[in-house]
Amino acid sequence: MRQQSFFIFSALFLITVSCNKKTGSGTKISPMRFACVNPLLPTGADPWATYVNGTYYYTQGCEDRIIIWKTENIADLKNAERKEVWLPKDNNNAHHIWGPEIHYLNNKWYIYFSADNGNTDNHQIYVIENSSSDPLLGEFVMKGRIATDADNNWAIHANVFEHAGNLYMIWSGWQSRRIETENQCIYIALMENPWTLKSGRVLLSKPELEWERQWISPDGSKTAYPIYVNEAPQFLQSKNADKLFIFYSASGRWTPYYALGMLTANAGSNLLDPASWTKSPKPVFKQSASNEVYAPGSICFVPSRDGKNTCFIYHARRIPNDAPGDIDSRSPRMQILEWTVEGTPQFGIPVAEGKIEF
Repeated sequence: MRQQSFFIFSALFLITVSCNKKTGSGTKISPMRFACVNPLLPTGADPWATYVNGTYYYTQGCEDRIIIWKTENIADLKNAERKEVWLPKDNNNAHHIWGPEIHYLNNKWYIYFSADNGNTDNHQIYVIENSSSDPLLGEFVMKGRIATDADNNWAIHANVFEHAGNLYMIWSGWQSRRIETENQCIYIALMENPWTLKSGRVLLSKPELEWERQWISPDGSKTAYPIYVNEAPQFLQSKNADKLFIFYSASGRWTPYYALGMLTANAGSNLLDPASWTKSPKPVFKQSASNEVYAPGSICFVPSRDGKNTCFIYHARRIPNDAPGDIDSRSPRMQILEWTVEGTPQFGIPVAEGKIEF
């Protein structure tokens, strides 16, 4: 579960990282094209970016508002233009604003986010709309809450995507109201339009594997009750366009075990049929103690500026875990996504903080 995030200052380690290594498939990493320094910003959780008409638009969780960063170079995010584009007007969605995502759909901008009335058990998904060609101009207006099921169960981390002429939403939600144990699951639904679901929700994944159910840190720190996590789903099409992937983050984000899982489906399959999706038995991206990068997750994908590579942005920590009540120490980072000859993504390992050249 994504916790509160606060902006604090932290020093960046200047560590030169070599990229001339090989993936497990024997495919060499692409030639160097540009450089960035990880973390991209000193602090920040739930990073998300999109690339539209030569410009990157970035956002991250800011708890009580939504801010957009605008830049032609996502690797230089710290110098990007930024603007506060949304302050809540309704107490029902004024608190714990998590996982904002900005999408350009039907020539309008939409930001999906989850928020509550001060009680995190009441998290719901909301969407705001801006008709301006530039999301830093014009005004975002509330389109409303997206009702994910008849019982209005807890719902966070909406991600929308288009496939085969249809618009879908995936998100993390509860099967039923938490009593003693919390289970966050991944759902999918067909959309009528960018602010309304057309179908009922379909369960695609729940935290059932051991690596998805870690909620106690090595030092013994833990939440008040068991929380088993599947959250922050993100869609990606294979390089060969024959496979579809949903990546999600699993286990407690406050532990070092938070890691990336993967669901796979054939591009021509029924995406609303759970049988169409296969879960990877192991995480596809996880902590690297040797590089001092812990709890990587909450991923998103953007193209490189030359269009020849896919970058992935994620958040992680430089310490193994945040104890309950600690200031959130996550920060956004970026790496290049590699592909096997079959067109399956390969994430490698989280690189150490400092300069990395692509």
